[in-house]
Amino acid sequence: MKTALTIAGSDSSGGAGIQADIKTMIMNGVYAMSAITALTAQNTTGVQGIFEVSPEFLGEQIDSVFNDIRPDAVKIGMVSSAKLIEIISERLRFYEAENIVVDPVMVATSGARLINEDAINALKNNLFPIATVLTPNIPEAEVLAGITIKSSDDMVEAAKIIGDQYDCAVLCKGGHQLNDANDFLYSNGKQEWFYGKRIDNPNTHGTGCTLSSAIASNLAKGHDLHQAIRLAKEYISDALNSMLDLGKGSGPLNHAFAIKFEGRNE
Repeated sequence: MKTALTIAGSDSSGGAGIQADIKTMIMNGVYAMSAITALTAQNTTGVQGIFEVSPEFLGEQIDSVFNDIRPDAVKIGMVSSAKLIEIISERLRFYEAENIVVDPVMVATSGARLINEDAINALKNNLFPIATVLTPNIPEAEVLAGITIKSSDDMVEAAKIIGDQYDCAVLCKGGHQLNDANDFLYSNGKQEWFYGKRIDNPNTHGTGCTLSSAIASNLAKGHDLHQAIRLAKEYISDALNSMLDLGKGSGPLNHAFAIKFEGRNE
């Protein structure tokens, strides 16, 4: 069985973060492991508090995983400080980790800020150069590229700016009222659109975590980047299409789990 490691924050509501990552990886057929960067008090309406682990303890978690069950892919999500980012980069370089998916989480779907200002530069300098692919949403791509994104052409320009600067593939995610969930991939000078249809479902908490974890899972199974993204988009669309309601609002992975265990998603 292929394996994947998620390095991210814990979401106490279970719809995003480590919890969503693990659910996604399991549903996509890989063995999931985790290294937790922070505990959060959050739900689908916002983030009420963040409690970071120490860099030393985060390093110990990563060491424990790699020294026993080496991951075939690594997904990196919420990391809110520069020192945590630096230890992640140092340990992944030491172990020569492969198939690294970096979701540069800066702002939650609810609008809550999840990263310190100095951590943005640490992301750029430490994690982007070792990433297989970055998966920024529109607001994150605007910050990273230094431009305003108002159109599909702007998405293309932003992805090229980021990809050329950090020498990695960039999947600029649509949505945010810009298009019908169309994502743009810039990789090694090649350009490709992945088209999707906007699904009228209010339960979108954790969709970014879900997509990046699904991509990492597919890379772990040996798919190339194009196929990994295509399968991941199909997966998240199926989850959102389920339209199950587990409360005021919940992550799409909870929907997918419910369908699976009702026996309708073989």
